[in-house]
Amino acid sequence: MFVLLSLVAACIVTAIEIIVISDDRSPRSVILTVIRNLLSMPLASIAVQKYIMRYEHFLTTEGYNAGNYIKFFFVSLVVSAALETLYSFVNRSYAFEKAEPSKKKKGVTALKIIAVILVFLGSAAYFGTVWGKVAFGDVTGDQLIINLTSPTEGTESSVYTDGFEGPVFNTLLVTVAFALLIFSHFSIVITKKNKTILSEFWKRTVCCVLSVACLVGGVVYGFQQFKLEQVYNAYIAKSDIIDKNFVNPETANITFPEKKRNLIHIYLESIEVSFLSKELGGNINRNLMPKLTKLAENGIVFSHNDNKFGGPVKGTGTQWSIASMVNQTSGLPMKAPGMHNGYGTEGNFLPGAYTLGELLEKEGYEQTVMFGASAQFGGLGYYYQTHGNWKVMDYDYVKEHNMLPSPDYKVWWGFEDDKLYEFAKDEITRMYKTGKPFNFTMEDADTHRPGGYITPGKKTPFKSHYANAIWNSDRDVYRFVKWIMKQPFYENTTVILIGDHISMDTEFFKEYKFTPDYDRRQFNLILNPDPSVAKVGKDITNNRKWANWDMFPTIVSSLGARIEGERLGIGTNLFSGAKTIYEENNVQKVNKELEKSSKLYNEKILGGKGFEGGRTRTKYKKPPVTEAGS
Repeated sequence: MFVLLSLVAACIVTAIEIIVISDDRSPRSVILTVIRNLLSMPLASIAVQKYIMRYEHFLTTEGYNAGNYIKFFFVSLVVSAALETLYSFVNRSYAFEKAEPSKKKKGVTALKIIAVILVFLGSAAYFGTVWGKVAFGDVTGDQLIINLTSPTEGTESSVYTDGFEGPVFNTLLVTVAFALLIFSHFSIVITKKNKTILSEFWKRTVCCVLSVACLVGGVVYGFQQFKLEQVYNAYIAKSDIIDKNFVNPETANITFPEKKRNLIHIYLESIEVSFLSKELGGNINRNLMPKLTKLAENGIVFSHNDNKFGGPVKGTGTQWSIASMVNQTSGLPMKAPGMHNGYGTEGNFLPGAYTLGELLEKEGYEQTVMFGASAQFGGLGYYYQTHGNWKVMDYDYVKEHNMLPSPDYKVWWGFEDDKLYEFAKDEITRMYKTGKPFNFTMEDADTHRPGGYITPGKKTPFKSHYANAIWNSDRDVYRFVKWIMKQPFYENTTVILIGDHISMDTEFFKEYKFTPDYDRRQFNLILNPDPSVAKVGKDITNNRKWANWDMFPTIVSSLGARIEGERLGIGTNLFSGAKTIYEENNVQKVNKELEKSSKLYNEKILGGKGFEGGRTRTKYKKPPVTEAGS
């Protein structure tokens, strides 16, 4: 609506200029005037709205009323009129000398076009980097490559809105302003003194130098902030750290107990230890997760320090949702794809990997994974379907099964956590009634950036919206786990609660004034593991250097299975006390080596060549539409 109002205001002022002010009404002059005004005036009006009036959005209308629109339309008229006054003033106060026709005219035009392109690219690199750091936090080169090459279906719409209102708009604003400057053929001469201030030649020269500086500055800034040297490492530098430490889970000697133990694995979106109070190892004054803290009194936490609460190292290829799920179910980092492979397409999501899903499928488990968003995002549906033939219950599934209030129902990334937990209860009950051991995995989403989601009517005791989202999510998880504990299957069920990665909501950490040297870690808690590992001491749980991929063998061990050698993938069973690859080596050195290209990973895991003794992977098949809960 704001864009439309700014265009209407620009059209009104343009019509007045052409009809009342302009002396030249030739078709060429009219067309150039319309193009100039409709490019510059709306952009200037929206810029005033964003940076002076401080309206948060201009693409979405939610939260605005008629008064906001009237006010903005009036401002757009004023801004457009001000620009028209400026154009008229310049035309009457200065003499403009057109560039003399010459054989170099085409070359000059081409040079100007190139300069505009350079400014566009440099601005896009700079504003895109600024937005990316605010929106996603400490995004690294490997994550950037994977995100750019993976499917984006199912992305929450506010991500696109923020992108258009941020880097896209700012890039267009700078580029259009630069284009108007460089393509205006004039030499600035003060009419009264007949003194040349800036000739056409020097104006063009300065603009070209600025365009190169803009490109170099934007690219260098992006390179530094996104650690794009990792792109070089991913494709050029070589390392054998994975090759030397990898244990193939498919051929490893793993012995399960005769009576299989159930598994409920809950990924807590963006939940980290720092949301706890300082005395508990967090970094704020008031504990935002009192319920999880209470649950932890009777659970096992693997910590990186002496405190009760701590978490894994921020390892290479671990710090976003899809990567975390891959880590914890395959024992591998998620590395940048090669030239002829990738992620998120049928049969092409780590085809050579052998995962927890496949291991438990072989042991006769009933398996379901549940998301409140679409599993098409990043190709997650392919990953789970081709690695264990899971039942995937995502936003698309519940829509097809008419489980939502209306056919077009969509909240947040799909549907809110309140519904997710109710669907989870029904599905877990169904799985239990099959008589098979079951493996249920889910990820909540109400604490996703930006700002999180709060169901209307819930309590909001904090000024920060995101703090309230965390606090409410803590209560939701607690109620769900307490329900699990009351069920007849709980005695024989292990529950894993773990943050999928540290939070990307950078505004929250600015608001709470986090100290830069605070070591942020994912929250983790294991409830009711098999009795064989339930009594481990602090020498096993505290002061550990571990990563998400160590959860794979640790989860297997929590089900009572014995693992010869205590390693699966590059992950180590934390219950065993055996050293992880981070405990055997320097953390920074391991992360740097994992950034580099691995022959085993590229050929066997990503390339799908597999290992000796392997078998053909299950082809992805979209689950048929059946009755709800089936």
